Amino acid sequence: MASLSDIGLACAINILSAFAFFIVFAVLRIQPFNDRVYFPKWYLKGLRCSPIRTDAFVSKFVNLDFRSYLRFLNWMPEALRMPEPELIDHAGLDSAVYLRIYLIGLKIFVPITILAFSVMVPVNWTNGSLERSKFSHSNIDKLSISNVPNGSPRFWTHLVMAYAFTFWTCYVLKREYEIVALMRLHFVASEHRRPDQFTVLVRNVPPDPDESVSELVEHFFLVNHPDHYLTHQVVYNANKLSKLVDEKKKLQNWLDYYQLKYTRNQSQRPTTKTGTLGLCGKRMDAIDFYTSKIEKISREIAQEKENTISSSKYVMPASFVSFKTRWGAAVCAQTQQTRNPTVWLTEWAPEPRDIYWANLAIPYVSLSVRRLIIAVAFFFLTFFFMIPIALVQSLANIEGIEKALPFLKPIIEVAVIKSFIQGFLPGIALKIFLIFLPTILMLMSKFEGFISTSTMERRSATRYYIFQFINVFLGSIITGTAFQQLNNFMHQSANEIPKTIGVSIPMKATFFITYIMVDGWAGVAAEILRLKALIMYHLKNSFLVKTEKDREEAMDPGTLGFNTGEPQIQLYFLLGLVYAVVSPVLLPFILVFFGLAYVVYRHQIINVYNQEYESAAAFWPDVHGRIIVALIVSQLLLMGLLSTKEAAQSTPLLITLPVLTIWFHLFCKGRYEPAFLRYPLQEAMMKDTLEKAREPNLNLKGFLQTAYVHPVFKGGDDSDSDSATDEIAEEPALVPTKRHSRRSTPLPSKHSGSLS
Repeated sequence: MASLSDIGLACAINILSAFAFFIVFAVLRIQPFNDRVYFPKWYLKGLRCSPIRTDAFVSKFVNLDFRSYLRFLNWMPEALRMPEPELIDHAGLDSAVYLRIYLIGLKIFVPITILAFSVMVPVNWTNGSLERSKFSHSNIDKLSISNVPNGSPRFWTHLVMAYAFTFWTCYVLKREYEIVALMRLHFVASEHRRPDQFTVLVRNVPPDPDESVSELVEHFFLVNHPDHYLTHQVVYNANKLSKLVDEKKKLQNWLDYYQLKYTRNQSQRPTTKTGTLGLCGKRMDAIDFYTSKIEKISREIAQEKENTISSSKYVMPASFVSFKTRWGAAVCAQTQQTRNPTVWLTEWAPEPRDIYWANLAIPYVSLSVRRLIIAVAFFFLTFFFMIPIALVQSLANIEGIEKALPFLKPIIEVAVIKSFIQGFLPGIALKIFLIFLPTILMLMSKFEGFISTSTMERRSATRYYIFQFINVFLGSIITGTAFQQLNNFMHQSANEIPKTIGVSIPMKATFFITYIMVDGWAGVAAEILRLKALIMYHLKNSFLVKTEKDREEAMDPGTLGFNTGEPQIQLYFLLGLVYAVVSPVLLPFILVFFGLAYVVYRHQIINVYNQEYESAAAFWPDVHGRIIVALIVSQLLLMGLLSTKEAAQSTPLLITLPVLTIWFHLFCKGRYEPAFLRYPLQEAMMKDTLEKAREPNLNLKGFLQTAYVHPVFKGGDDSDSDSATDEIAEEPALVPTKRHSRRSTPLPSKHSGSLS
């Protein structure tokens, strides 16, 4: 059982670790040769240039202005200085709203912490239940509900505080939901024109023996949306072509490398081996070798492009359909197109940079099977992972280690080592086990067939949250292997499960304190150091960078990572709400996390991360829903805990809390969630009217014509890209419908076009 001194030492270790990360970051960020690592976003926007302005060799690598080293924490006020409207313009609404999750944590837990330490801690501390018991305990346990004797009237204090915490949390959630919904509507109304505002994705187009998919789509929308249909772009299965283009880019990079090498030393032409990875095979001239390979693959790309465009087997029963107005697109995206609800399925098209093109080639009918497979796979992944989680938990138990490895007892009993094992190692071990999980979950989302990166990240975030709830939270509270726990739960009545978990919660407060310090303090501080990105950039810059474009790719900072960051934040909401009544000593540690993370990630969003897409905060309903789940879980576990403390008279009053919380969630869902799912026709009409008045001669068709053409057909590294794009988006002559199996359409037809 960890004592206050052990927790204090662990706290000191993590504070020193975080402070060390900040000092190293402060030194590295002001060095000229690291400027692209710590400020890549400004370079990508073209608003920052290299700070190396002197010819002095040392000054190119080391900052000689010693006064700048004294201001090593000035990045914190700089991160907070940018106002939110400017932050939205700079980084997008998704990033700005993501930061509001940390602010919600502060808004919820600052008053709760003050109230808990003013009321709950004195009520718990002034009892002598643990002193009179035979169980081992620490001073931390005296601050928890465990120190209140069974049947004590003091449990009414915990009941009243549970109500107070619930009402305050719901108030903050409602207020934030309202603010974010208004921010989203204002952002959509004020942002610049984007292709996805006018475009709908149509899937499951029914086959027709007399017409191609392109002709069928055009005739359908000319008949059913005659006043608003503008153009369309059918979806091609270009996955094979994409692989060839990627292969050509790799070969081109090697050719550029050897050509650059030759220009630096023209006395000798570079050579390479023609075998696997250049490690075996015949040695020959490298420039000639890669030139011939590029010529060969260019011919393959040209042939594959021709096959893709001309052959009907590459055309998927789906299409991006664009409209003359946002209003027309909104009507189409939000209505059923035919009496058969399984065909002509419409949804808002993602913005072009958000599309995951490979999944558009997956047949729509196979999506349900894919999702069933992944659901089963995720179930087994979640429960099998409890085995290493149980091993991690044994590290937090000194007695367990001494029992398994008795020869280590003299070493373990050393005060510093004992405190390190209990206060630092368990959190580190658990974090290591979770490193590869986000990648696995994203692969699952891709296999399911989602067509946009934002949707895949939201689905992955949901699974990550479920995984953390079961393994990190429940798995850390209830020790045992996966199927032992599953078997116990299956053979217990439903009302016994909250009791089983509730009894274990106070005993695990120490572990979660150490986890918060490792992951939430030192982990967040390590985030700003970007050690992996720093090393990779300098390695690439030294050996692989040949052009300015290569340098941009080398310093690519990636995205914020909603699929990993948001579920991790939700774990802290869960811990805070569960332990607020049970063991309030956790709350200050959680407050430090939210405050520190807000400053760090605000800095990263302003200077580092480059968001690949903009969903206009479409993820907020998920954030709200997960906090509600955490609130309900905390209420159920408190109910189970109090029922074991002979406080049965308070249980009926606690039952009301989950009911009120669910009602509150349904109210918010009906009142605010539609703003995140549907585009109001009134807003669309206002936007269209204003745009028509400001730009009466706008060529909207030219703006949308190639917006949803697959990237491999657009201009790029391949010389045939422009001609292929023109061929796909060309304007054919008027042709009558060729459909004989149904009534003819009353309007003429044009491929991928509209009436003049």
